Amino acid sequence: MEKKNEINGHAMPGSASTDQILEKSSQKSLGEKLMEFLRKNLLVILTVSGVLVGVGLGMMVRSMNLTKAQMTYFAFPGEMLLRMLKMIILPLVVCSLVSGAASLDTRSLGKLGGIAVAYFLVTTLIASGIGVALAFIIKPGVGAGALNTNNLGLESVSSNKETTDSFLDLNKQAHVSFFMLQYATDYKMVAVGNDTNGTTLYQKVPYGTETDGMNILGLVLFAMVFGVALRKLGDEGEELIRFFNAFNEATMVLVSWIMWYIPFGIMFLVGSKIVEMEDVVLLVTSLGKYIFASILGHVIHGGIVLPLIYFGLTRKNPFSFLSGLITPFTTAFATCSSSATLPSMIKCVEENNGVDKRISRFILPIGATVNMDGAAIFQCIAAVFIAQLNNTELNAGQIFTILVTATASSVGAAGIPAGGIITIAIILEAIGLPTNDLSLMLAVDWIVDRTTTVVNVEGDALGAGILHHINQLEMKKHQQEGELSEVQVEAVANVQAEEETSPLVTHQAKALEAMPEAIESVL
Repeated sequence: MEKKNEINGHAMPGSASTDQILEKSSQKSLGEKLMEFLRKNLLVILTVSGVLVGVGLGMMVRSMNLTKAQMTYFAFPGEMLLRMLKMIILPLVVCSLVSGAASLDTRSLGKLGGIAVAYFLVTTLIASGIGVALAFIIKPGVGAGALNTNNLGLESVSSNKETTDSFLDLNKQAHVSFFMLQYATDYKMVAVGNDTNGTTLYQKVPYGTETDGMNILGLVLFAMVFGVALRKLGDEGEELIRFFNAFNEATMVLVSWIMWYIPFGIMFLVGSKIVEMEDVVLLVTSLGKYIFASILGHVIHGGIVLPLIYFGLTRKNPFSFLSGLITPFTTAFATCSSSATLPSMIKCVEENNGVDKRISRFILPIGATVNMDGAAIFQCIAAVFIAQLNNTELNAGQIFTILVTATASSVGAAGIPAGGIITIAIILEAIGLPTNDLSLMLAVDWIVDRTTTVVNVEGDALGAGILHHINQLEMKKHQQEGELSEVQVEAVANVQAEEETSPLVTHQAKALEAMPEAIESVL
């Protein structure tokens, strides 16, 4: 029986050489082990240290009363990190999805895609349910009717978009012609005639506009379809597939360089956010129950529900798998962006957890776009919070609407900081609540959005691990079937050999049978 060694929850084949390495490692001194640990986990340690130093630096600089211009200069190194990560997203998403879709045959692509969609849908629905349940248990908005946006010095956030148009925008973004722009619906009043009194009548007519921002949803759909098209070309598409594979590997080299800048950039990202807030204590005390409910929902979903789903489907330790992803989790916490975390997530999932490149580069870009479990939790809590704030009793139909709308709208939430705030307006309009209290969510979003993004990327990573496990099982199954068919072929060949002896003897016998006729004809 072949020995197996576990690396972050994945079995690795054992051998005599690996056994010798393990024996040598057990004989190492404590100092050597410590140095080896530091060398392997240096980036993780530096990244976590960057967050902690950033908090201390922000608190220290906060007391210096910087001007707005000085705050901008202070935040510059952190902004550079975000810009570098955003720079790499476009080639990474396109090349990874094209090469991933092209490397999988159509049948496997359809099966894995179906499993991924089912996983994303189920986990997001569970997340929405957790959010609604916690909101009704903790009741963050009850007794907070006196909470006024003007008292906190917040600007109002309004959205006049219709619910139907918000959902249609998702479909239009998936098919927008230019990927660097996002499609959005706006409205204009058009004169349609006069009434009996001569007063001009107007109707609100929707029309399409394009807003700044990368349209990741359109990129994902295009790259997947293009990869499948290259696969269908056969030999003619091989050259282009190799090009995208090489482009993808070169992009990952750039990612490895950027990752060493992450600790420094994170330090200033966290520090600048603390410096920018005018009155953190007032906001936290005023909205403390909402913040607590949101973070508790993220802890329950990310620390219990998702690991249980992973364990139930793979029978492997989920926390061993997650231990190899500390760097992307820290990046997610600091940047509040699923898209910005994508480069380091792909790298760590492949190198630390041994997930197949075809799986990770296919599923992670999709997950970063459509799988928003953390966003669904805080959107549901925010909707119930605003209902309680306005003393509105929600009936069963409205609660069901919140669950369905939060699940659907989280797909369209942009993978950027505060990307989920605007989608809350869709939920509020669907259940008939005012959107003028959204500024309260925006005020504390910089706190809640950190745990939101961590849960979002955790769901993507565990989904990649589950698909990798299912793919391995399918490969083993096909190998066993192949070995069985080979045995059956050999058995048939042996039976024929017993009856006919060798082909050479059979050929000679046939020749001898034919010889008398030849002799007769000659005679």
